[in-house]
Amino acid sequence: MDRSGKFAGENPFEIAKDWMDQAKELELNDANAIALATVDDTGLPNVRMVLLKEIEDNAFVFYTNYESKKGRELIASGQVAFVIHWKSLRRQIRVRGSVEKAQGKQADSYFDSRSPQSRVGAIASRQSQIIKDRSVLENWYEQALKENGATPSRPSFWGGFRINPVEIEFWADGEARLHDRFRWTRAQNGSEWSIDRLSP
Repeated sequence: MDRSGKFAGENPFEIAKDWMDQAKELELNDANAIALATVDDTGLPNVRMVLLKEIEDNAFVFYTNYESKKGRELIASGQVAFVIHWKSLRRQIRVRGSVEKAQGKQADSYFDSRSPQSRVGAIASRQSQIIKDRSVLENWYEQALKENGATPSRPSFWGGFRINPVEIEFWADGEARLHDRFRWTRAQNGSEWSIDRLSP
């Protein structure tokens, strides 16, 4: 199976890191934006854009409010999927797998790297809750600023999620719509990868 060029390598996370580095040089905004899919308790899917913050040696990490709709759905199901598409590179990566919280020092470090305003905003927002108008949100912000100061620490309801893939698919645009697709699959986190070329 020929996986030369952009698909070369024996580690899918290294390939993903390489593609991300290339995208950061070409994409105008948010090269790390992913469409994250969850399901509710009836099995109905939800999808939204979030920012992928880390590609670890064996996982992908993003951060959010654990009490948000996506946070509650991820905790309830333990399953997740996402796609990241780079129009500038004409490439995408699809990922499916299980999810677990990424907390402690790792989450603290990322939270502390955010701007002070974003940190206060993360505390202020009751993410996904219905509000009457913007003034409610602004009042929550002022209250959070008063109670926590201008450079607050990470609250317990906010942190990371680590995505442990059992499937990673790399896609690249091809002439005459003969795209290249390689799918990496494994039975569970830590298992050996199997690689297949897929028809476009």
